[in-house]
Amino acid sequence: MLCEHLSFYFDDYNNRILNDRVQDIMTKKVISIDEGITAYEAAKIMTEKRISSLIVERENVPIGIITERDFVKKICTKDLVSSKVKVGTIMSKIQTYASPDTPVEVAVQRMVNHKIRRLPILSEGKVVGIVTVTDLARQLRTILLVDGILSEET
Repeated sequence: MLCEHLSFYFDDYNNRILNDRVQDIMTKKVISIDEGITAYEAAKIMTEKRISSLIVERENVPIGIITERDFVKKICTKDLVSSKVKVGTIMSKIQTYASPDTPVEVAVQRMVNHKIRRLPILSEGKVVGIVTVTDLARQLRTILLVDGILSEET
């Protein structure tokens, strides 16, 4: 009896979280930079805006993403001077993306398949948002709060 109850609960939970669209959970304020700016300038923007990534563009077309991890792996560990490194040389190329109406389930699968923590959301060739692991955790927390499994103090 308990197993049937839990099975029903998890089926309902899966339907709710997985039927959502990425437009419902994505971060909409995404900052893009040109591939020609320096890593130093990009780091200043990220610090000022308190964000962990920037979309990199070439002629207003998204081509990559630069993250805090890129700075550590590609500048710090190589002891490079950030003001002399162009972001286009250290960015991670966009491997995959989603459209705003993509189901969260599909977005999660793309992130897992490509081993990425941030999924750009594109509409008509322009970045309109990004889904991050933090966005997914926030959505899960919301569902658990609504169901009474978590409390606000947790």
